[in-house]
Amino acid sequence: MQTSWTSVSIRALLVIASLAAATTVFAQGAPKPAKENSVTVYGGYRFGGTLTEATTNSTIDLKNDGSVALAVDFGLDPQTQIQLFYSHQNTALTSGAFSPQVNNIDLTLHNYHVGGTYFIDHVGQGLYVVGGLGATTATPDRAGLNSETFFSLNLGVGWMVPLGKHAGLRFEARGYGILVNNNSALFCSGGCVVSIKGDAIYQGEALVGLSIRF
Repeated sequence: MQTSWTSVSIRALLVIASLAAATTVFAQGAPKPAKENSVTVYGGYRFGGTLTEATTNSTIDLKNDGSVALAVDFGLDPQTQIQLFYSHQNTALTSGAFSPQVNNIDLTLHNYHVGGTYFIDHVGQGLYVVGGLGATTATPDRAGLNSETFFSLNLGVGWMVPLGKHAGLRFEARGYGILVNNNSALFCSGGCVVSIKGDAIYQGEALVGLSIRF
């Protein structure tokens, strides 16, 4: 009988020790994958962006249109990456305040941002937040007009779906803020085409991207 109780006690201790070890592993969470890098090519649609004409107080809008972007991410840890981000949109300034000679002004926006990506679970999968700071260059498509460069930023949220080990799909929504000088003239070259008042232009963007992961 004593031997039987001893055997039961040993088994009970082994079960308790196993449960304790399992609890410890569960509390620490499953091992996270190593950091990774990626290159992502995006197609998207950008919308919004309003200014006020300084003389007439008329609204000047940025035309909603398609966009493309490229992001290069460098892994820091299993959840965080540094991101270099470039995006491009062909748009136009439209307003009834423009003279018939000026009409709408075709415009190309180039965003150059440095920021980061943070995955809630682990890099390469699921929900993440993204953002960056840098500059936006606005280039009018009209002879004799100068480009303008402004400080800008972007913030966004996304969801990444892995496609095997070395690829993935990204679905993102980003918001842009382009800081402009209050009561300033734009695209001046011997004469100024647009005179605006306001502090910033805000745009939204929906993006779908294909990532190469390594």
